Amino acid sequence: MADAGLAAEPLPYHDPVTGGATDPAVIRDRTTGDWVMFATQRRPAADEPGVSWIHGSRIALATSPDGLEWAYEGVLDGLDLPGDGPGPHTHWAPEVIWDGERYRMYLTWIAGIPDRWPGFARVIREYWSDDLRAWTYRRDLDLSSDRVIDACVAHGPDGRWRLWVKDEADDSTTWVAASDDLETWSVEGRAIGGRPHEGPNVFELGGAWWMVVDEWRGMGVYRSDDTVTWVRQGGPDEVILAEPGPHPEDRGIGNHGDVVVDGDRGVLYYFTAPWPDGGAPDPGHPFPDRLTAVHAAELRVVDGRLVCSRGGVIAPLSRNAV
Repeated sequence: MADAGLAAEPLPYHDPVTGGATDPAVIRDRTTGDWVMFATQRRPAADEPGVSWIHGSRIALATSPDGLEWAYEGVLDGLDLPGDGPGPHTHWAPEVIWDGERYRMYLTWIAGIPDRWPGFARVIREYWSDDLRAWTYRRDLDLSSDRVIDACVAHGPDGRWRLWVKDEADDSTTWVAASDDLETWSVEGRAIGGRPHEGPNVFELGGAWWMVVDEWRGMGVYRSDDTVTWVRQGGPDEVILAEPGPHPEDRGIGNHGDVVVDGDRGVLYYFTAPWPDGGAPDPGHPFPDRLTAVHAAELRVVDGRLVCSRGGVIAPLSRNAV
């Protein structure tokens, strides 16, 4: 890792190196009881062609005792392989789970720094770790296409693991693969269709399973009893995190999130672009509309519906070593 030792700051969280924290994923460190946030570290100040600034990203870590105040630790090293060719390469949207023996990361990996969206393969890479800092490459997963990103993994009520991804080869819908042992995966097909979306996140709360997906206008919500069949909450236009929150840096839609379940509530970490029209606190930044901030909102299940409280008081996450 690099760039360790920078100061903590409360939510909203900003990447103190680039200002481009996106796609947060949060997991408890089972040794310390602290919480660890993995985030895509975009390069908003990069004056390069097209969407190069969204590529060439690293994965940055921050830690917190309570899920509210975060201290930046640095970036993950060693995620590229000798055979990948000269870098830098692109690292996006890691999913990190505990499998009962070790941590596993499912990382979106792209060769080089593309300056446009089409024409560049994406792959989900799997890594293992004992401490959430040092990661060992295991393999590239063979999934529904070579245009898959934004992995999410959960252990369903039938005892099987499932891995959901955004498949850009299928109009940016969510596809799913299943496994009995996290070693052999079989593609089951499209899990969620409808309008294009990304960033599927699956969790259990209030006696049901839920999936939230980023529709770039807020997040669509789906419910399931078995993690196989999903039914949308409300009509096709119902979303959460579409209306601004009260914080001055939470005025845009909520993007690509991760849910931590803590007792009878969930905490949804998501990111926003607070200054789409400029006006960022750093007047010298060349592209203030690209800067991002990570926020949190509380989720509860009320009368069978997932309810999101954006801008409400977020109680600290419990802190327990396992």
